[in-house]
Amino acid sequence: MLPIKDIRLTPDLIENSIKSKGFTGSIKDVIKLDNDFRNITQELEVKRAKKNKVSEQVAVDKRAGLNSEININDMQILGKEIKLLEDKLGSVKIDLNNLLMQLPNIPHSSVPKGSGEEDNIVVREWGIIPKTKFKKKTHLDLSKSLNIIDFERGSKISGSGFPLYVNKGAELERKIINSMIEHHVNNFNFIEIFPPVLMNEDSMSMTGQLPKFKDDMYYTDKDDLYLAPTAEVPVTNIHRDEIILEKDLPINYVAYSPCFRRESGSYGKDTRGLLRLHQFNKVEMVKFVKPEDSYIALEEITKQAESILQLLGLPYRVIELCTGDLSFSAAKCYDIEVWSPAEEKWLEVSSCSNFESFQSRRGKIRYRKQKDKKVDFIHTLNGSGLATPRLIVALLETYQTDDGKIIFPDSVADFIGLKEII
Repeated sequence: MLPIKDIRLTPDLIENSIKSKGFTGSIKDVIKLDNDFRNITQELEVKRAKKNKVSEQVAVDKRAGLNSEININDMQILGKEIKLLEDKLGSVKIDLNNLLMQLPNIPHSSVPKGSGEEDNIVVREWGIIPKTKFKKKTHLDLSKSLNIIDFERGSKISGSGFPLYVNKGAELERKIINSMIEHHVNNFNFIEIFPPVLMNEDSMSMTGQLPKFKDDMYYTDKDDLYLAPTAEVPVTNIHRDEIILEKDLPINYVAYSPCFRRESGSYGKDTRGLLRLHQFNKVEMVKFVKPEDSYIALEEITKQAESILQLLGLPYRVIELCTGDLSFSAAKCYDIEVWSPAEEKWLEVSSCSNFESFQSRRGKIRYRKQKDKKVDFIHTLNGSGLATPRLIVALLETYQTDDGKIIFPDSVADFIGLKEII
């Protein structure tokens, strides 16, 4: 949520900034409601002060044995006027808050300007794309020939986009998740979390999934709960409505969760196999830091996500997203894309974002400074560390042999805990 005082002071700057992210609305209604809110508040304070003064006079008249009927009548009239103003103020406050919840975060000044992914910038690349003497099989062909992912039966059970991992496929999925979690815990001092995956509306609103992305969420109508689209939602909500002591920062959490997305906007995109799913697995990193540390933390969390791909020996590149490709809540974001040899293209396996105080304002997550004991909003970050579907695609396609086996190099096998799939 954007601070209303910033909108008051620099409305044109705020509007231009959020329009660079594709926002097509106007903040004029926000400004009008804010003016209404302040005017009603001022009028209410005047009425309350007047009522208090009349009330004091009634008490004085009664002690003096004087007739206070006129003042009592005035006090009752003021009471009714105050009640009407309080109701009006409450209504305006709800409307103002609803509009503020629909405004995206403003991009950081360092974010490149652009309208879409074609304007994103490659920051760095790692690894060398290997050349092979045989035609690489796709992960779909390998999944079928090795009997490791059964898309047909997964579709029979739940519908398309719900893969069924079997045999060594199930083992690989489980072991790569465990390996990534242990790597982040042991090497970067993350605290492991195993969160619930059903979220209430407050949790989804706090991280920015609601109201904008409601149509992309799976929803259980009877219980009024949403299935988590990412572990970012439950983990960031751990400290909702809390004040954290400065000495306890930074806080770094890592969590595994299944993720559920309707992918309502995926029409025309490649949805074959593991490339785009309704249910998938992901290891997520979440950081709570002081404002002055958040952009250092963004570089750290990106490098921490990259370290997994380096251990797996998979070529990748880091992309800095332009303003038009940023998510609703992000102020700055890096995507990490791994190379798919059979698809012959880059596949996103991680997105690392700094939300600054956007989420913490929505969720009232603050920290108390040691020096002056004042409280301020914390900055939140998250990064995939990593999502497994396209990672599995890259692993299978990169380490396949000409006779259709998967043989991992010793260093990769040591990390995963699995040498081969035959």
